[in-house]
Amino acid sequence: MSQSAYIKFVEGSAVERMELEEIKARLQRYREQTSLTGKQLDWDYADAAFPYTIETKPGEEDRWFYLKGKEPLYRYIVFGVGSVTEEEKERHHIQVVLPDDATHGDKAKGNELCKYLAKHLKAELHLFNGRTIYYNPRK
Repeated sequence: MSQSAYIKFVEGSAVERMELEEIKARLQRYREQTSLTGKQLDWDYADAAFPYTIETKPGEEDRWFYLKGKEPLYRYIVFGVGSVTEEEKERHHIQVVLPDDATHGDKAKGNELCKYLAKHLKAELHLFNGRTIYYNPRK
């Protein structure tokens, strides 16, 4: 059975919503940062930290995209955006899905990428295991 994690935009988040292209740009930024870390360490760390290519299916470009693993340890992670209405207010979120055939490596990388995005967006993160991490300022 597939598992989902949610990055929810709440009061105090850096943005109210994100489009798929913005998420792709953030993931590219993550890859660039790990590449710079690798240069400092004299190691090709970018391929180990982000062993995926960003791909879309024709006709679905505005709904979701997926990360396709480059190694046998990694297969797929799917990213999509959506919203729900809570207390007469629309709340936007990013949904990260591990398909049925995802590996443990996909789950670990999915958690890592979700934490990276949620921390930089000051959002509320609901992990694959049901736990919640609050990166948003709370009173």
